[in-house]
Amino acid sequence: MSDRISVTLVVNGREYRRDVEPRMHLADFLRQELGLTGTHIGCEQGVCGNCTVLVAGKAVKSCLMFAPQAEGLEVTTVESLAGFDEELHPLQEAFKDAHALQCGYCTPGFLMAISALAAEGRRPTRDELRQELSGVICRCTGYENILTAAERYLSKQRVSEGVDGWGI
Repeated sequence: MSDRISVTLVVNGREYRRDVEPRMHLADFLRQELGLTGTHIGCEQGVCGNCTVLVAGKAVKSCLMFAPQAEGLEVTTVESLAGFDEELHPLQEAFKDAHALQCGYCTPGFLMAISALAAEGRRPTRDELRQELSGVICRCTGYENILTAAERYLSKQRVSEGVDGWGI
């Protein structure tokens, strides 16, 4: 008798079904089962935020969630940002333009956390943005360029969405 269970979830718009150990973390599922290595594993305790992905549109630290908990849900990883033509997503462009990365290890976590904020349509001040992104740890940049990139991207999102950008 096998200890494995069947898990079906949609990742970046594509449905996957795998038989996995019940305690397999979502981060390991994405990396080992699907080969999506953009989701980085840092601390495996939910502290660093490098493994942040979107689950049902919400930012989640995938090292703290078991893959079976994502059964039937939509998971979005950093690989979803750039198109097949390898053109950078506007958020990735903002990071590039603001020099918001050095080693890049934390970058996927920040990109996904900022994507969640954009999807929520929120208008964070710089201080609020600093608080919102405090769940992702960077050891290289000092955060200022990351905050600048996030502000630039979020402000462009507001403009591109019409009226005042947030539908309010």
